[in-house]
Amino acid sequence: MDKLTVISGNAHPELAKDICNYLKVKLSKALVSRFSEGEIRVQIDENVRGKDVFVIQPTCPPPNETLMELLIMIDALKRASAQRITAVIPYFGYARQDRKDQPRVPITAKLVANLLTTAGANRILTMDLHAGQIQGFFDIPVDHLFAVGVFIDYLNGRKIKDAVVVSPDVGSIKMARSYAKRLSIPLAIIDKRRDSPEKTEVMHILGEVEGKNAIIVDDLIATGSSLIEAVAALKKAKCKTIRAAITHGVLSGPAMQRLDKCNDLLELVVSNSIPLDKDKEHPRVKVLSVAELLGEAIKRIHWEQSVSSLFD
Repeated sequence: MDKLTVISGNAHPELAKDICNYLKVKLSKALVSRFSEGEIRVQIDENVRGKDVFVIQPTCPPPNETLMELLIMIDALKRASAQRITAVIPYFGYARQDRKDQPRVPITAKLVANLLTTAGANRILTMDLHAGQIQGFFDIPVDHLFAVGVFIDYLNGRKIKDAVVVSPDVGSIKMARSYAKRLSIPLAIIDKRRDSPEKTEVMHILGEVEGKNAIIVDDLIATGSSLIEAVAALKKAKCKTIRAAITHGVLSGPAMQRLDKCNDLLELVVSNSIPLDKDKEHPRVKVLSVAELLGEAIKRIHWEQSVSSLFD
């Protein structure tokens, strides 16, 4: 493990420390600050020549700052002669524009992939991408982990009877099917129409949910509009209780106010892929750690071992 080096930016140092605790290595020192005019200043404070370096940096809010920090850290490590640089991005931002579905729009996921590769990243380790095809935007290896195992352990511990997994839209069916298969419970799908990026209109529910304990699963929650719409639809369909298991808790804009008013949502379970600020703490929001999952992947990548079992 002498060549294994873990470095963190300012996005989520707590997660980086937890990963280092699992790996039983120390977090390497790096200065990531700002010049007087706001430009990002980076200096790696330890020798990384010939080292296998893992940079822990989710591109979470503020996404422009965290992404630029990551790019500059990668450039610094490349110029310091690191043997291999793996960008560990638990939450991959700029992923929602992954195709040209309207005239004159960018494909930002591809742009970010190009930036990371050009900066000098040799490998990407990420988790629950908004769209699986983003892996194909990279010309370098991508290890795409799923947090489903972490959530399944928690949900099994809750011993929920008469449960049903609910996909809040068509795009989340594959994830929902994975949960339903592991929990050995039925699957339901909410068919909805999206009026704008922030607002949706629920149409109808495919599957039997009446009298059931619903578990809504998705990859991310931003403003919370989709979740609140789904909860309202399930309540109208006479669900007994409603929970949500969502990997990335972005919780931006009016999300916390909406959650606070939505008393029909019994519990929102998210991972710590994104740091949960003090103002986003809530008695009905539960945070699960993915440090062990990411740490195990890092260890296997370092030792050139198979990580395929972690993809399930």
